[in-house]
Amino acid sequence: MAAELAAPAEDGRPPAPSRTARTARTSAKGEQTRARLIAAARTLLAGEGFARFSTRNVAALCGISHGMCHYHFQDRTALIVAVVEDIGPEWIGPMEAAVDRPGSFTERAERVIALLTQPEGPDLSRLHSALHWFALNDERVRAAVDGEYRRWRECFVRLFQVLADEHAGAFDPVPPATALAAAADGLAALQSLDSRVDPEATVRILVTGLAEAAVRRP
Repeated sequence: MAAELAAPAEDGRPPAPSRTARTARTSAKGEQTRARLIAAARTLLAGEGFARFSTRNVAALCGISHGMCHYHFQDRTALIVAVVEDIGPEWIGPMEAAVDRPGSFTERAERVIALLTQPEGPDLSRLHSALHWFALNDERVRAAVDGEYRRWRECFVRLFQVLADEHAGAFDPVPPATALAAAADGLAALQSLDSRVDPEATVRILVTGLAEAAVRRP
């Protein structure tokens, strides 16, 4: 600790910042630059020219050097994977909170229905489409996207596990959870094309129908 303290300057000037303070400032600046790059990457990926997405274009949008971009991200794929991880809290976090908060299956299902009926914003919708496109052509992106969707599906497994527990473990929660996750993804795509779809009625039928079928299943 003593070695980190800066001694007063003989000419009365303020002491130089300690090595720890300089390191903290450098680290904070680096995190800010990294966050700016991810934000710029999101903007480009959600745009119409995502197929021409590159680290050079991301750096240009940020107003930093191409080399600085590669200092933070080894290559384009690493930057895309960072975007995948960055958007997770926006669409998976609320669902995890809705499912994991205390309550009966019915109470938790109502929270899930409320979330599933909220329209996905156009930017996030285009961003997901771009990430899926890259996942088809890059194994590292595919693995990252798959990992996030596993988290998404696991929310519904935990939801139906509550129902199974309420019925003394009468059924495997995975099949109805997988069906709901797949249907929810399809509904989001349908809503983006046809605004006449009634999401609340559709999702409610899905959840209640799957719950009733799971409980009745021998």
